Amino acid sequence: MLKKKSLTIASLIGAGFLPLVQAADQFLDNRWYIAPFASYLNTGGDRQAQDGWGGGLGVGKIIDQHFNVELRGFYQGFDGKYGAANLAGGTADLQYYFFRDKFSPYAVIAAGGMNTSLGSKNVAGVIGEAGLGFSYELDDNFLIRSDVRYRYNNNMNSHVQPGTTEFNDMTVNVGFVIPFGEKPQRTARAESHYTPPAPVTPVHAAPPADPCHGKKAFKGGKVDAHGCPVRLVLRGEHFKYDSAELLPAATEILDGLAKDLINDPDKAEIEARGYASSEGGHEYNLRLSERRAHSVVKYLKSKGVTNKLIAKGFGVSNPVADNNTEQGRAENRRVELIWIE
Repeated sequence: MLKKKSLTIASLIGAGFLPLVQAADQFLDNRWYIAPFASYLNTGGDRQAQDGWGGGLGVGKIIDQHFNVELRGFYQGFDGKYGAANLAGGTADLQYYFFRDKFSPYAVIAAGGMNTSLGSKNVAGVIGEAGLGFSYELDDNFLIRSDVRYRYNNNMNSHVQPGTTEFNDMTVNVGFVIPFGEKPQRTARAESHYTPPAPVTPVHAAPPADPCHGKKAFKGGKVDAHGCPVRLVLRGEHFKYDSAELLPAATEILDGLAKDLINDPDKAEIEARGYASSEGGHEYNLRLSERRAHSVVKYLKSKGVTNKLIAKGFGVSNPVADNNTEQGRAENRRVELIWIE
């Protein structure tokens, strides 16, 4: 009965992968990882044995938004009617994640080999596994993971014990996953034209004869109600992904700005303020926002700008849009050049 039910589950899980492959979206996390785990082995009735325990280690890679591949080795043991037995083997796993989030459920299918040691006998056989599990992210580089698997074992006519060469077991695995390197952030289509409304001079305040105090408007910049420059915003699309390297779209804007600043007699003080969205770890976002702000300042200085330029990183603070939407997160990934009064 266990065998028939388990084979039905395995067939359904395997078939379920086929229509879902096409649904994968762009996903930029492709890190390698290690995954140690402990196992509880529920032996089928054909082994005539008690349940057992064991453990193992997996080495895997994230392929895309839905798929992981992993090589696993394991060792398990149990006592039974015919004495103490030890199982040692390995599998190649394909994991399908229904979605990626802090809590991420998945299905898994696996194939491999296993050696069964019982008394003086050592028998090699093949195994297939299918199951369901989940991972829970505690940190960018540390996740808890657990799954339940049906295992089919065929010893290819080599009898390790009387009666049968086929066995059906269930395993419960609990462990953790340690990805290597920083977690990339999901990219989204950035909107480069959004900026918070500029402050408007109160109607009762009479503007001076020269409200800009000598400051000149510049190409691509934002101005206030009097036409005075107040800020220039570079979005995530102006930088190489997960990097402070400026892309051509950014250097084109900064080249024009540099010419205007060189010819501007006022030499206003300018702050480059880097910001990030809520995706990724706090420290990672803070460092990335700082690097991008410094990259902008360094580029302007290389073009001969002599204004006082200050670079600051603010990470996820001061969002200008809703971090709960992809469009909002795209607007929050930015470097603002602010003209200081």
